Amino acid sequence: MTAVEAEGAARPALARPPMVVMGVQGTGKTTIGSALAARLDVTFIDSDDLHPPANKAKMAAGNPLDDEDRVPWLKVIGATIAANAAEGRVTIVACSALKRWYRELLRSSVPELRFIHLSGQRDLVASRLATRQHEFMPTTLLDSQFEVLEPLAPWEAGVVVPVAGTPAEIVDAIVAYLEKAEPSEA
Repeated sequence: MTAVEAEGAARPALARPPMVVMGVQGTGKTTIGSALAARLDVTFIDSDDLHPPANKAKMAAGNPLDDEDRVPWLKVIGATIAANAAEGRVTIVACSALKRWYRELLRSSVPELRFIHLSGQRDLVASRLATRQHEFMPTTLLDSQFEVLEPLAPWEAGVVVPVAGTPAEIVDAIVAYLEKAEPSEA
């Protein structure tokens, strides 16, 4: 038995897999993730809260994060999801997870991790951003996020959900996906 298999064997069975609600800024990751977690009665974490101060300062200054900035943050997110799973808690995390290898890094901590990719056209997302304030993520970084984004691929565990509807409609669509994917567990 490998170390990963032993860790998985020691972990309690979860009612459903942990999830990352992903996408560029302004797609509603926090709004949808927290509403979905409330609906499913599971733990919600906003990964923005896990950024180190240096990352927050860099973004607040209008500079996009690079891979070197993101890797330690992604490792903390993966470790947090894994720790919750080890305690038998399902976790939903709002996290951009823009690149495929970022998602693989997260999945290396929690192999059963699913991704909910909130997807929207740039104009729609920009119009949403125009109506909100964010502590350290200026709207000027939207284009850099779209440039880096690698959409969820068909072979990745998860689903792409359009964000054109209301938050309730988006959560309903995610729950419908979960019921279809795990009919006995939804």
